[in-house]
Amino acid sequence: MSKLYFRYGAMNCGKSTNLLQVAHNYEERGMKIIIIKPRTDTKGGNKVISRLGVSRGVDMLIGPNQNVYEETQKWIEENGQIDCILADEVQFFKEEQIDQLFKIAVIMDIPTICYGLRTDFQMNGFEGSRRLLLIAHSLEELKTICKCGKKALLNGRKVNGEFIFEGKQIAIDKEDNIEYESLCPKCYFEFRESYKLRKNKIQKEVK
Repeated sequence: MSKLYFRYGAMNCGKSTNLLQVAHNYEERGMKIIIIKPRTDTKGGNKVISRLGVSRGVDMLIGPNQNVYEETQKWIEENGQIDCILADEVQFFKEEQIDQLFKIAVIMDIPTICYGLRTDFQMNGFEGSRRLLLIAHSLEELKTICKCGKKALLNGRKVNGEFIFEGKQIAIDKEDNIEYESLCPKCYFEFRESYKLRKNKIQKEVK
């Protein structure tokens, strides 16, 4: 039986780069893979883009109401059997779609390797990631560092270069002046406290 893998980490930990490397490794051995990602992730459109500048087209963009198991069946019927599924930005998948990826690994016997964030910029879990943490056969953390040099665990959201700690959960990197930075817990709390002080000061000035 094949397995469902979840490889997670903070921003800039090399998730997309790792995915593209795994795709290359499979294909170098004459094996066939497909790459999927949720349509919610508009960054790069129909491509997986590594921060190193490497990119590759996605075979399937999955909408929030699509059944990944059924879509994979259709793809195989039209294109032939595959040896591995690589899924990017899986934090944006719905819980039932993660269950469908699990079913692909178990019933179709296709190794399914998922890449994504574990938590958002407010330290809350994403729906897809929470489900993967519960049912994936294998969990692997991809590590990166904070600018202070310590291990980064969390994700900070910036708007116009300033850290913010309020807002909707999903906001795509590089859209609407939004960017993300991986942070260690100490730096995260320091920036969050600074944000609160700045916000309180503005509110007092308005009054």
